[in-house]
Amino acid sequence: MTKANLIGSIPDSFSNLSALQQLDLARNNLTGPIPAGIWMLPNLEYLYLYANHLSGKINGTIGALNLVNIDVGINQLTGTIPEDFGKLNNLSGLGIYFNKFSGEIPASIGLLPSLTSVRFFDNNLTGVLSPEFGKHSKLWEFDISNNRISGELPAGLCAGGILTSVVAFNNNLTGRLPDSLDHCVTLDNIQVYNNRLTGDVPNGIWSAVNLTTVMMYDNQLSGTLPEKLPWNISRLQIANNRFSGKIPSTAGNLQVFEAANNQFSGEIPGNLSSFSRLQTLSLRGNQISGGIPGSISALKFVNILDLSDNQLSGEIPDGIGSLSSLTKLDLSGNDLTGEIPQKMAELKLTFLNVSSNQLSGEVPAGLRNGAYDDSFLANPGLCSPSTVLNLRACGGKSDGQNHTSVALILFFVFGGLALLGTVVFAIVGIRDYKRRMDRIDLGPWKLTSFQSLDFTEQRILKGLTVENLIGSGGGGQVYKIILGNRAGEIVAVKKIRNGKKFDSRREKEFQAEVQILGTIRHANIVKLIACISNGDSKLLVYEYMHNKSLDRWLHAKYRSDQSNENLKLDWPTRLSIAIGAAKGLCYMHNDCNPAVVHRDVKSSNILLDDEFGAKIADFGLARMLENASEPESVSIVAGSFGYMAPECYTRKVNEKMDVYSFGVVLLELTTGREANDGGDDGSLADWAWQHVQDGNQLIDAIDCEIKDHAFMQEIEMVFKLGILCTNKTPSMRPTMKEVLQVLLQFHQIEVVDRLHKMDYGVAPGCLQTKRGSRHNRISDSNEFDDYCTSPV
Repeated sequence: MTKANLIGSIPDSFSNLSALQQLDLARNNLTGPIPAGIWMLPNLEYLYLYANHLSGKINGTIGALNLVNIDVGINQLTGTIPEDFGKLNNLSGLGIYFNKFSGEIPASIGLLPSLTSVRFFDNNLTGVLSPEFGKHSKLWEFDISNNRISGELPAGLCAGGILTSVVAFNNNLTGRLPDSLDHCVTLDNIQVYNNRLTGDVPNGIWSAVNLTTVMMYDNQLSGTLPEKLPWNISRLQIANNRFSGKIPSTAGNLQVFEAANNQFSGEIPGNLSSFSRLQTLSLRGNQISGGIPGSISALKFVNILDLSDNQLSGEIPDGIGSLSSLTKLDLSGNDLTGEIPQKMAELKLTFLNVSSNQLSGEVPAGLRNGAYDDSFLANPGLCSPSTVLNLRACGGKSDGQNHTSVALILFFVFGGLALLGTVVFAIVGIRDYKRRMDRIDLGPWKLTSFQSLDFTEQRILKGLTVENLIGSGGGGQVYKIILGNRAGEIVAVKKIRNGKKFDSRREKEFQAEVQILGTIRHANIVKLIACISNGDSKLLVYEYMHNKSLDRWLHAKYRSDQSNENLKLDWPTRLSIAIGAAKGLCYMHNDCNPAVVHRDVKSSNILLDDEFGAKIADFGLARMLENASEPESVSIVAGSFGYMAPECYTRKVNEKMDVYSFGVVLLELTTGREANDGGDDGSLADWAWQHVQDGNQLIDAIDCEIKDHAFMQEIEMVFKLGILCTNKTPSMRPTMKEVLQVLLQFHQIEVVDRLHKMDYGVAPGCLQTKRGSRHNRISDSNEFDDYCTSPV
């Protein structure tokens, strides 16, 4: 009876089913405790109650001694793990993840002879682990992450020879890594970061041919890395430890290499072509010497390059200027010499630091930007003709020569300016007036902040340049401005120009709405940091979203703007984006006082952070409803073609307008079509409705990029949900809270499906890991938040 929309509690009468062998009530909405009698059923072998809302404690007496698999994960169970679980000699899989269990793990569980899968992550477990784990059975999965467990990892975890995954991050573990990992050739995933582990990492770990993920940062581990890393390893994060020796010379599939703050020495490998897939390279705070090799140009996909605080010498190679994906470059704290390559000015860097070196010459013109005013400090030989940078002026003539030069310069400058002014006024005249007005400050600027700021309005105003313009439309222009602090923070600034001064009534309305939006703090709503205004212009300062808007990832015609135009969003990512956007809208409709109706929900107003988390943006048409149950009238029709609900033309506003627009976004996510791509039917919403009415197969409507059999049923259901949301009758549409509940159920099912496919050997190829880790994919997604409420 899995996924049967069951509600209520589990009947006590189930305790009388003495012949029952399997009870599967997973993926429902069951509440209350698990009846004590279920744990006494003599023939019960498989108990699946995961992904419900069950609560209470598990009965301490277990009489169902034939149990083979227990999965009660993703509930709200409390209390301790029953000691009697240690009597279940047939038990193969034990899953109690995502609950509220506390206390110690019974030592008897480590003695079970058939145990292969231990999934205790995300609880409040304490104490030490039994050293018997792995000695009496062939473990292949061991996950105790996100608890408060102390002591050492059991030495025999891989004694059975089939262990694939050790996940124990965010605990209080001490001691060495298990010796049995030295010969664990099946290992593919080890995540033990943020503990207090010590000692050398067993060398045999680097011989595991299937190894893909190593995350050991924030410990006190030591040892060396092999000259050649395993071919399959894609993520190696060992920062803040005591590793030493040389950097590996070969790493064919490595994408993330973070080894900051260790004791590595020697030189950077001369041939970096074997690191060609790297996206992040951080070697900060080591003892690496020699030069930066010219083969650095082979790192075509690298976006973070941090070689700071080492002993590097020589010149900065020209090849760094060809790294088109690079956004953060830190070469500070070395002994680099020579000039800064001119090609570096072509990079679109959000953070640059080459300070504390021995660089000389003139800073390239493209880098003379106020955002980089602290990027070149402590380089005695550097100069700049621009006063924006904190450097000496270029040139060094004698006093006599200087006086003569200054006089000549002043003569030509003033003469040229007079002539230029005459020509400009004569030729350009009124035609140029409006453009110049965009740069003129009419009266004093007023700064309204909604959090503690480390910048002034002048910093923002200086950044309103053509070079920083990243978008424009009817609502104004959007600028990407680098604040220039060491963290490399950037903001997005939307400039709204009215063309004339706001009258007092409209000014009050604008300020009132900005005050409300400025106080909204939610993980899925773009944060409004500040508002800067004067007589006829408003500047809205938002957090910057690195992956821009959803439409640029969904629709092929926009992908050429991305660093990798072949990168596509898989279905799990699309579903996660839908959930994030739904949470943001749900919060606006239900938890803001007064409620906020966005009125312009569309894929270009759903922005994506660097982890593809979704946030609702652009509240230029937002409307506050004093009484959310009653539509309010507005003076203008709001929205974008293809997304506007039919009732928009009646100028009556309530939250069901947003539901309609979000339904169109769901159709975009499932079909890959644009909102106005409906062919003869006009809009996408009309096309989808007609597609179903004509009796066509749903699979024919689905985007070919996500046609994966493993997810097809789920994709089709979201497609249907999109049609339901775009019903022409507002009362027939669900609320955003109801939409979110449905999407969360899909996401929980997807997560649990992947866990069980790992457990029981079904379709292992369907498991799509992200950022190198199956468990990271679960723990980072926040899919189990309480519906709308996930404020930040």
